[in-house]
Amino acid sequence: MSPRDRVVCVGNAALDRTYALKGPAHLATSNPAILRPSFGGVARNVAENLGRLGVAVALVTQVGDDAGGRALRDDCAKNGVDVSGVIVTSAHPTAEYVAIVDPAGELVIGASTTAAIDALSVALLGAAFDEDARTAWTFADCTLPGPVLAALLEDRRAGGPPLAIDAVSIAKTERLPSDLRGLDLLFLNEDEARALLGAGAPDDAADLARAVRQRGATAVVLTRGARGTIVAEGSATTEIAVVPATPIDVTGAGDALIAGTLFGLLRGDELADAVRTGTRMAKLTIESPATVSRTLTRAALA
Repeated sequence: MSPRDRVVCVGNAALDRTYALKGPAHLATSNPAILRPSFGGVARNVAENLGRLGVAVALVTQVGDDAGGRALRDDCAKNGVDVSGVIVTSAHPTAEYVAIVDPAGELVIGASTTAAIDALSVALLGAAFDEDARTAWTFADCTLPGPVLAALLEDRRAGGPPLAIDAVSIAKTERLPSDLRGLDLLFLNEDEARALLGAGAPDDAADLARAVRQRGATAVVLTRGARGTIVAEGSATTEIAVVPATPIDVTGAGDALIAGTLFGLLRGDELADAVRTGTRMAKLTIESPATVSRTLTRAALA
């Protein structure tokens, strides 16, 4: 892995507040819980995971000119992330994400406010990129506005660095263009895949992954929670099992899988092997109360 080969993560950076319920969830009433504040956002989480592994990584996003935004930037820098491309605005507060998880660590419901990210434009992000640095991969999440995602895809088609995108949620899949030609790698789960394909989406997970790939992406990584992951590349699909874990909180597990996959690809691994590295990263995150495991190192991953 060349030290010059950096990853640029573009997208959401947020203040996370996870409420861990002390008992079963009861809707429409108050539930006793323990608050675990942290920093989050898909792009930010992927960047921190990579930074903790010693990868040269930069974060391009927008935060508010507030205490939360300053703390988020300081924490990223402390964990090896270049934050020179983080835009600071006084027009919007730093994005926030609230997650309610049950005693098994599974998400009950999540809610987010992302005005600072919604206000990002192609011009703003273009000014935030370091054109002189060598980029091995660009990673983007679908919290970004549709025109920004389209511009990143156009840059890739014009000869820009390899591009990976995460769908993030069912609602945000609509921000993906219908033509995904030029996209090197798309991460999404089964529900997001069905939302992307619309009526007539196949039921079988492997068929679902292949159908998404036929939109033009070179490869698709379809996650299925505890049932493992499907990798669709070319005409082949590979099923990859999860690494057994004792869950504390699943928040951030998908982001860890993405970071681990990119880490493996940077080492020169084949995609399926890189995703296996991602599943080990996900295990470390699931067994941690933090969105990004505080014990993550290359040694711990190995």
